[in-house]
Amino acid sequence: MSANSLYFGDNLEILRNEIRDESVDLIYLDPPFNSQANYNLLFRTPKGHEPHAQITAFEDTWHWGEQAEREFAELVQQPNTDVSEMMQALRRFLGENDVMAYLTMMANRLLELHRVLKPTGSLYLHCDPTASHYLKIVLDGIFGKENFVNEISWKRTTTKSDFRQGAKNWPRIRDVIHYYAKNISELPPLKQPFADYSAEYLAAKYRNQDADGRRYMLDNLTAPGAGSRGHPQYELMGVTRYWRYGKEKMERLVAEGRVVQPSPGAVPRYKRYLDEVKGIAIGDTWDDIPAINSQAQERLGYPTQKPLSLLKRMIEASSNEGDTLLDPFCGCGTAIHAAEKLKREWIGIDITHLAINLVENRLCDAFPGITFDVHGTPKDLDSARNLAQRDKYQFQWWACSLLKARPYQGKKKGADSGIDGIKFFQDDKTMARKIIVSVKAGENVSVPMIRDLGHVVNREKASLGFFVTLTKPTAPMRQEAVKAGFYVNPMGASFSKIQILTIEGLLAGTEQPHYFDLMQDGLMSRKPEREADAIQLGFDSAAYLSAVQTTEDARRKGARVARTAKPRKLTKKTA
Repeated sequence: MSANSLYFGDNLEILRNEIRDESVDLIYLDPPFNSQANYNLLFRTPKGHEPHAQITAFEDTWHWGEQAEREFAELVQQPNTDVSEMMQALRRFLGENDVMAYLTMMANRLLELHRVLKPTGSLYLHCDPTASHYLKIVLDGIFGKENFVNEISWKRTTTKSDFRQGAKNWPRIRDVIHYYAKNISELPPLKQPFADYSAEYLAAKYRNQDADGRRYMLDNLTAPGAGSRGHPQYELMGVTRYWRYGKEKMERLVAEGRVVQPSPGAVPRYKRYLDEVKGIAIGDTWDDIPAINSQAQERLGYPTQKPLSLLKRMIEASSNEGDTLLDPFCGCGTAIHAAEKLKREWIGIDITHLAINLVENRLCDAFPGITFDVHGTPKDLDSARNLAQRDKYQFQWWACSLLKARPYQGKKKGADSGIDGIKFFQDDKTMARKIIVSVKAGENVSVPMIRDLGHVVNREKASLGFFVTLTKPTAPMRQEAVKAGFYVNPMGASFSKIQILTIEGLLAGTEQPHYFDLMQDGLMSRKPEREADAIQLGFDSAAYLSAVQTTEDARRKGARVARTAKPRKLTKKTA
């Protein structure tokens, strides 16, 4: 295992094979919610094209079948007999259905997450109310009910007007976040976050002022529980009570003028100044962090993306700088982004190349100069061939990512109309233009394939076509590409309309597509803001506009270095 790493693949296998026991300080996971919906990534395209293209990022649907039966057998046979009995009881209650398949998948992974947590570590599991009650039972079985810490309610949206359509339910506006400790007795104290007081609260509570203008309130000094918790009893200013503080400390407070008796015989009170308090301690109901809306600056187009501030709150409260965070369903990488910003080490896992590439681009855009490892993605021709043999669609998506192109129509397999990817570019200030990407993983590439791509380019009114092949093209194929002619941009520069690119050449950096682009178009609809404290390596936007191909090549090579270099903490000096 290496910190600051992204892993492509099934998180169950990666957890078992790559992450050692008790090596992680904090886990955040936002798994699919079993909502019976196919979430699509919506990529906003430039003006003048279709409203959006869709990519199925993951199927949030689980069915009872061979895989579920196999994973359930593992659960029954694993050493934790409490978990075995719990899962068998759930199966008897629920039957062999989608919910049980979902819980089986989650239980196996939660067992591994429990294993990799340090004794002082903790876990936040983000879910919605459709599955939260079942997941809490599973968590109680794996972590122990005594290690349950909190159920946090996050208000993610405002109240809907579903009643107008005759809804029978109260408006659903919240998600649930379960917080568990590996061992509650070893869990460090929470780093309590605070919220600002409202103007109404200040006016009501801190209405008193000293002569110097310091605002204060009169707070309770009596002990909670009327002495049942061992607080001392004595007389203070003629009043006998159980007090919060011992007599010696109380006398010191009186001498400092911090104890006030509002009237003769009244119970003394503590003079608490506004400038000495941090604010309102945030509890287990979070209504101060809005979800990401369509206008949010940080919005990347990922459907289940969570706000950066939400992840920062959890990470800051439950870990320290230098600790390691693990996100086994990292999606678009918000937890990873927050961990990097807060100077934590991190490990992210996802089952799609699309998500891993999304996180790579996000980190490189937000933290120029960052280095990290990427495991499981092809780094050479042999590993590319291996991926193509295992899953041709994942191979196509990965190949598109080499060109920063958008995979086309996700999992509409066999219905791509000759299009595997789309890329938009802009070579003047008036409109965006389209590039069609065709990816071939087989050994039998031929002239008709080049001719077909030319037809698709014309049909789609695209400017260019990129033919990406795992096998070296033949001389007749290159001749056919030349016959397609050239695209001439508004500045008079000409580029081959059909360009043949090999996987080997793209990986080695010896081949690159040729066109002029005024916009850096990645997989995300928006790029994250560059973090203010990120290392600045001086990517020159002016140089990019004047020589975009050179800069794109440099960025691509930089990403390749990031995938292979050992992770290290860069400083401005080393940068």
